[in-house]
Amino acid sequence: MEKVLNNYLEVIERYLKPLPVSERVDIVKEIKSEMLELQQNGKTAEEIMERLGNPKEMAKAYLGDLIVKGSSFSWNRILAICAYYSLAGLSGMIVIPVLAVCAPVFIFCGVAAPVMGAVKLIDALLHLGIPYAQYIVVSGIKNPMLIFLFCLITGAALAAVGYGCWKLLVHYIKGMSKVKHNLSL
Repeated sequence: MEKVLNNYLEVIERYLKPLPVSERVDIVKEIKSEMLELQQNGKTAEEIMERLGNPKEMAKAYLGDLIVKGSSFSWNRILAICAYYSLAGLSGMIVIPVLAVCAPVFIFCGVAAPVMGAVKLIDALLHLGIPYAQYIVVSGIKNPMLIFLFCLITGAALAAVGYGCWKLLVHYIKGMSKVKHNLSL
C-alpha cells in the first residue's frame, strides 16, 4: 500500500485514540480493506483519498456510528461520545441542541397561534364567554376577525421557521455521517 494511504490510516487511528485498541484496530482494518479493494479496482491513491475525504470527518462518522450502536450502557460508548464531541467541535455541541429545541417549539407555536386566534373569533361571534379569551389580543387591533387573520399569518410563519430548523438539523446530521457512506463501494 502506498505511503500516503498509510499516513491516512495513521491519522484516523490518532483521532480514534480515546477508543479501546480493539475498536480502533477494527475500524482501521475496515478502512484499509476498502482501500485495498479500491486499488484492485484500478483506483489511484489520489482517487482513494478524494473518495474517503478528510480523515477527521471519517473518524467522526465512525465514532457517531459507535455511539448509536446498541442501547445499553458501556464505557466504550462513553469514550466514543467524548471522542465524537472533541471532533465535532463547538459547532456540533451548539448547532444540534439549538436546532433540536427550536424546531418543535416553533412548530408548536405555529399551531397554537391560529388556534388561539380561532378561540378569540368564536368567542366574539357566539358570545360564549370563554374564560381568558379576552386576554388574546394583538396590540392596537380590536376586530376579532383581524386578530384571527394576524394569528393565522403569524402561525404559518412560525411553523415555516420550525420546519426550516428541522430540515437544517437533519441536513447537518446527514452531513456529519455522509463521510462514512462515501467509503462503501
